Amino acid sequence: MSENLTGGTSITAPGSAPLVQKEAPEPSKWHDTFLKITQGNAIISVLAVLLALIVGGIMIAFTDEEVQTASKYFFARPGDTIAAVWSAVSGAYIALFQGSVYNFGAPTFARGIRPLTETLTFATPLIAAGLGVALAFRIGMFNIGGRGQMLMASAAAGWVAFSLDLPWGIHMIVALLAGLIAGALWAGIAGALKAWTGAHEVIVTIMLNFIAFYLISWMLRTPGLLQAPGSSNPKTPPMKDTAVFPELFGPQYNLHFGFILVIIATIVVWWILSRSSLGFKFRAVGENPHAARVAGINVPSMYIIGMLIAGALVGLAGVNQVLGTITTGFSADIDAGIGFDAITVALLGRSTPWGTFAAGILFGAFKAGGFSMQAAQGVPIEIITVVQALIVLFIAAPPLVRTIFFLPSAERDQRRREKARQKQLKAEAGAVAK
Repeated sequence: MSENLTGGTSITAPGSAPLVQKEAPEPSKWHDTFLKITQGNAIISVLAVLLALIVGGIMIAFTDEEVQTASKYFFARPGDTIAAVWSAVSGAYIALFQGSVYNFGAPTFARGIRPLTETLTFATPLIAAGLGVALAFRIGMFNIGGRGQMLMASAAAGWVAFSLDLPWGIHMIVALLAGLIAGALWAGIAGALKAWTGAHEVIVTIMLNFIAFYLISWMLRTPGLLQAPGSSNPKTPPMKDTAVFPELFGPQYNLHFGFILVIIATIVVWWILSRSSLGFKFRAVGENPHAARVAGINVPSMYIIGMLIAGALVGLAGVNQVLGTITTGFSADIDAGIGFDAITVALLGRSTPWGTFAAGILFGAFKAGGFSMQAAQGVPIEIITVVQALIVLFIAAPPLVRTIFFLPSAERDQRRREKARQKQLKAEAGAVAK
């Protein structure tokens, strides 16, 4: 056996001329690029949304009265049913687009762009809470306590906003810091219990959700705490103007300064995870806490620090609710399910900062456009919730998505290459034997 000038290997059999074992051809750069795209996580997220929209369209068609009427005589006039299905599904999704991105029927551009600002307004707390859940995921922790952290942050920021008299700007900053600290401390309880006692964060955060809800409910019914003076309703007084987030584009839009804050938060989380030593430690603990401990990383302190930061991010969502969205006073349902929706946002964003940011905007569009679908086409708003749940289902089952769209997987491609190599070796061995 010897090397030849072509870079292959010469195999010499007794009494025969040397045979050349050819190297397997290298895949082209286009093939490598195609595999990177089809085997990546981003394409799975996109296709999961597409599949959910397809299934949502099927449900819209089944619930439409015109489709149901036309289907009764489907075999006599199938075109009527097909036309009714197209009208129902296309009308619903056009209404979704016009209610979340741009309304083409508006008389002016300023009115037409209003749906996009509503989408960003709905997305603001979703992004903040999603970042908190995503950061915990990267440390190997499942932060399911978004509701409790939002409630505590809302209570702290709200109390500062309606009870203290401070100058404009300073009042807003103090209320913001109070909310961030409250959310961080509430999440830090779960981090500390996991670090010191090994308690599972899922159970701890679920219990903290209940504690926060009933604690805030009691405070809202107790005069002198959160309840508005002279009122018997479990609701706070309105926030003072000096503490409310300023509007970004004027009173005709609901978008406020909170959206700028979540952009800053996204950049900060990206820097922590990608550019700082703390982020490296977070990722190491999330990948393998035992190996991280051997490498000298203080794993318990990473759990505590990580949950403190995650809680502050979720707390930012609560602050956005009381200082930017519901400034007339809030009740115990101030979280509006955002704490749990944040889990979906983080999953769709693959626990990356900018992926979570994009996923939050998508879900904000669903929320803003869902009302338009219901008003314009009579589509049940619950279908949007089903679509969101289906997105999570498909994201949790990448092999299913790959199978539906016939996408190659890394394992399948590796097996194919190995089979080709084995076949080539057998053929060359047979040639040598002859």
